[in-house]
Amino acid sequence: MSDSRLQVRIQRLGGDCGETALPFYASAGAAGMDLHACMNEDITLQPQAVTMIPTGLAIALPQGYEAQIRSRSGLAAKHGVFALNSPGTVDSDYRGEIKVILANFSQEPFTVQPGTRIAQMVVARHETVEWRVSETLDETERGEGGFGSTGTEAHTTA
Repeated sequence: MSDSRLQVRIQRLGGDCGETALPFYASAGAAGMDLHACMNEDITLQPQAVTMIPTGLAIALPQGYEAQIRSRSGLAAKHGVFALNSPGTVDSDYRGEIKVILANFSQEPFTVQPGTRIAQMVVARHETVEWRVSETLDETERGEGGFGSTGTEAHTTA
């Protein structure tokens, strides 16, 4: 079996946090890589506050790929802290620093320390669309039903 890992260039930007930890998979089956906070002092998110946390990293994804920035489940479940625009997208042509928009929806302040694992990053392929204008669309059983049109009842299989 050959190693088919995508090779992506990454740059440590230095600055306030020195030698930034690279994103890493915390377990063998993880889809997302943990991202670390990169700053030289603690940042405290007050209840209901939103702030951008730097990672000290920039990446060069190949065209046709994106990096999705997502919440870490432990921060969300235990502290009410999550990536606000999750998933956020880092486009293949973006070369600036990756920053994470963290929101604190708890009733307690949350302190992000330098090196805290603040989010996950999933690298994924995406398609580029070319629109074709049409007067009609294929009919489906669902049709125009949306926003709860399929109900909320449990589904059982026979």
